[in-house]
Amino acid sequence: MEALVIRDADVVDGTGADSYRADVVVDGGRIVSIVKEAAAAGCQRPRAVRELDAEGLVLSPGFIDMHAHSDLALLRDPDHGAKAAQGVTLEVLGQDGLSYAPVDDRTLDAVRRSIAGWNGPGDDIDFDWRSVGEYLDRLDRGIAVNAAYLIPQGTVRALAVGWDDREATPAELDRMRRLVAEGLEQGAVGMSSGLTYPPGMYARNAELAELCRVVASYGGYYCPHHRSYGAGALQAYAEMVELARQAGCPLHLAHATMNFGVNEGRAPELLALLDEALADGADITFDTYPYTAGCTTLVALLPSWASEGGPARILRRLTDEGTAERIRHDLEAVGSDGCHGVPVDWDTVEISGVGGAALGEYVGRTVAEAAALRGETPWTTARRLLVEDRLATAILQHVGHEENVRAIMRHPAHTGGSDGILRGTKPHPRAHGTFPRYLGRYVRELGVLSLEECVAHLTGRPAARLRLPDRGLVREGHRADLVLFDPRTVAAGSTYDAPRTPPTGIPYVLVDGRFVIEDGRRTDVLAGRAVRRTPVSG
Repeated sequence: MEALVIRDADVVDGTGADSYRADVVVDGGRIVSIVKEAAAAGCQRPRAVRELDAEGLVLSPGFIDMHAHSDLALLRDPDHGAKAAQGVTLEVLGQDGLSYAPVDDRTLDAVRRSIAGWNGPGDDIDFDWRSVGEYLDRLDRGIAVNAAYLIPQGTVRALAVGWDDREATPAELDRMRRLVAEGLEQGAVGMSSGLTYPPGMYARNAELAELCRVVASYGGYYCPHHRSYGAGALQAYAEMVELARQAGCPLHLAHATMNFGVNEGRAPELLALLDEALADGADITFDTYPYTAGCTTLVALLPSWASEGGPARILRRLTDEGTAERIRHDLEAVGSDGCHGVPVDWDTVEISGVGGAALGEYVGRTVAEAAALRGETPWTTARRLLVEDRLATAILQHVGHEENVRAIMRHPAHTGGSDGILRGTKPHPRAHGTFPRYLGRYVRELGVLSLEECVAHLTGRPAARLRLPDRGLVREGHRADLVLFDPRTVAAGSTYDAPRTPPTGIPYVLVDGRFVIEDGRRTDVLAGRAVRRTPVSG
């Protein structure tokens, strides 16, 4: 690997400190020298085999996506241009309590079906792993960007308990503890939960606390998708703060939004709750995406009782007329826990992807619009989709509030996470646009954050949460995971109508000192690897 000098860059180092002008030397995959402009005056400037003129460009650490759903996308398409083009050099996988390790054959089949709406059914993937360590080894064969992994608590529960809504037995709890410990020993950085998704949602807090104590003993963190982002959002946040306090475990709140009409303008209440806990000594961070719409699967809206037992039993309930009517009533009249306690508004639920090509006519329409075209009720349309698509339908939910988005991203404990689902004909634009949107819209256009502060949210702070001592900052000796962007033009090209449009203003991205984006184009470099953290104790 040849040495590189990045000449005359405006360095934003990831700490939040003021930018400075410097020459930065990269060699052997690391930053070996930083010569500030003032220090270079009157002396010989550093030289290398290759020089890159960075006049007018900002040099920052590579962006860290704290909430990614690229668990299969990285294997299916190691090029991974959706994230590399944004300047992302590290993603955190295993989110929302459901992923593909640790598993056995039985569990893997059910997990694949339950999250086909996130990642596709995986028919094109050779699932030649079962443990967390084997999955990380698979990533090490070569990917575009680095990846860390959270042990998915729902998958662990499926393996030890199954998909039933009941308390774990003492023996099952012991097995879950062992599975979590093994995953951490094999390199996972923490544990995630999806507490509105089966089977993780069936865990009581005492069970979660036991697993969090294991996580804490290894120096990891707990990342819950908590029990409500709607009618019970504030109570759900408080519940997770208290659970982490009892377990003595660092807490990172997943996609920390305040959505649905019941939460309009209530972001200050959430931030006050977190500030009180932080002042009390709690270790809390969180991530958000800079958009108002959410994204999940259509099946996720169903009430928890309808999801008990796994995908096959869900489909049987949907095809039984009496049970399907009970599901409809919970969704439309009561407000199911799957829809965060808020009665579903089918006008806000947009179909973004389907598993079967024959259902493509639905994509890009709300459920209400599709139903009107067919002359039927929205529930009839939704139910048909769920059954015919074998639960693989992905949706957008247009239920957020811009004032909440801006207030939450200003908080010093905030980090960036795309929550990007890359499959589907019309995915959420956040999968291709989150990081340039922060820099273009919320820094340059709106001034919600300064450039230095925003970069810290996207680099140094997430690296600190992940306890990665040599990433996330422009520092001598640190890994050369770097991005060069034009602060005058950087912007997300992706929109709701054209969600796969690439960003602008990010001409260079380096992973391990090698260009994955050069002159604005994807190279053939696959320098990314699994990022494992050595446990602090056993």
